[in-house]
Amino acid sequence: MKIALLGTRGIPANYGGFETFAEEVSACLAGRGHDVTVYCRSHYATSGLRTCRGASLVILPTIRGKHLDTPVHTFLSCLHLMLRGADVAIFCNGANAVFSYWPKLQGVPTVLNVDGLEHLRKKWNRPAKAWYRLSERLASLCPDAVVTDARVIQRYYARRHGLATHYIAYGAPAGPLTSTGKLDQLGLEAGEYFLYVSRFEPENNALLVVREFERSRTPRKLVMVGDAPYAAAYIRHVKATHDPRIIFPGAVYGRGYAELQSHCLAYIHATEVGGTHPALVEAMGRQCAILYLDTPENREVAGRVGLPYQARDGSLRDRIEQLAKARPKRFREMRGAAAAEARARYEWGAVADSYERLLRGLVKRS
Repeated sequence: MKIALLGTRGIPANYGGFETFAEEVSACLAGRGHDVTVYCRSHYATSGLRTCRGASLVILPTIRGKHLDTPVHTFLSCLHLMLRGADVAIFCNGANAVFSYWPKLQGVPTVLNVDGLEHLRKKWNRPAKAWYRLSERLASLCPDAVVTDARVIQRYYARRHGLATHYIAYGAPAGPLTSTGKLDQLGLEAGEYFLYVSRFEPENNALLVVREFERSRTPRKLVMVGDAPYAAAYIRHVKATHDPRIIFPGAVYGRGYAELQSHCLAYIHATEVGGTHPALVEAMGRQCAILYLDTPENREVAGRVGLPYQARDGSLRDRIEQLAKARPKRFREMRGAAAAEARARYEWGAVADSYERLLRGLVKRS
């Protein structure tokens, strides 16, 4: 099949979950002989590459900004796709629902991966939230198929919009790394730090994690990995701590990111909005002990292998101190359970299998 993938910043991935999804799934599909094209934003694709792991890259401009970056680039990508042609197209991000209709005018079936419930994110203003709510409705009208990566989100679309979506999970890496280059660079010791990974935005609760760790009595460190392009004021609050145990290395990708996950004492997950969060699934794949904020989405992923905490004063602090004092056997049990869950439910090859079956079915019907 000739497959186009639109709506992400592009690959190689060095931003978020949609970009990692685009890289991993396109690589799997290209490795099976499909002709895969991934559309990339010019300000993001600075490596000069025109191919990545077997997929072709089309680099197009956009208007940079919190509200225009995604729709402008997807609009241009749609025009390019309709001129170039494809057998099937995958759109990422629920906000792109309206664009998923255009290729259908030329007989190209489309799939929309909606991710989570973006209208709940605090970073969006009222017009943006209204657009995301409208896009949820358009998702039931414009694409040929909608994909959700969490059962919680699948049930939401069925209940709210009467839409039957295809559940296809996000993927996880297979096992930890043994190298420690990033740890050496940051002056960290394996097994002596807690790890948080996410964009520093209010609904990801970076400030909660910092405040709770400040109140803990553990001598271990906390590594806060992340950044955000449009949350400067919030980031200043997060980084205003004077606790010498807390380290802010910024955004970390690739091998360094994997090394930090592979050698942490425990991974702290604190997001409260969205579907399946990539960093949580990836931490499980790297055999991390997991602390997770107890929401339906997070419980769906880590409920059988991690320790939950509540978004109230003292809950996370108590969990941090509990794990800091735990015996090695307890960590081995938690890590083994997380890795087994990731292998069983979140393997990239199985994810690609599901997309390949869905795409073949759409192409055959068209």
